[in-house]
Amino acid sequence: MDAKEISLNEKKVKPVVDMLNDYLANYHIHYQKLRGCHWNIKGQNFFTLHIKFEELYTNAQLTIDEIAERVLTLGKAPHSRFSDYIKESTIKEINTIGMTDMAMVDAVLDDMAKLIELERELLEATDKAGDDGSNDMVNRFMQFKEKTTWMLRSFAGKK
Repeated sequence: MDAKEISLNEKKVKPVVDMLNDYLANYHIHYQKLRGCHWNIKGQNFFTLHIKFEELYTNAQLTIDEIAERVLTLGKAPHSRFSDYIKESTIKEINTIGMTDMAMVDAVLDDMAKLIELERELLEATDKAGDDGSNDMVNRFMQFKEKTTWMLRSFAGKK
């Protein structure tokens, strides 16, 4: 399958596919960070954040699958090696062992800000390519992160 088969110009879609693979790499690092936060949370917010981090990594896992499947829909192969994810991601790994609960929340908020930035860039690229399917998908992911950012900032007592 290629982009032509779903009425998209392959040349116009190539930048979108490249960006989706970068987005996929960032999401994988974010996902693993959420898993680490879930496993290593301690303190008075344990019960609240343990559940929230699980909710977020479960959502991230589903999102990763959708991103990879969209890359395949556009006729290319999604990246699938951790070495590629680490190399390509602007989101960096962290050691969650011994982190405070609020430091974990801050790390997740930092990731979400970066992912939203990537999503806004993707929305511009998908619009230029006439790729409404990718645009709708990314917009849905961004709306979830915008709301989650508001909730986590409120939880942390931030403006």
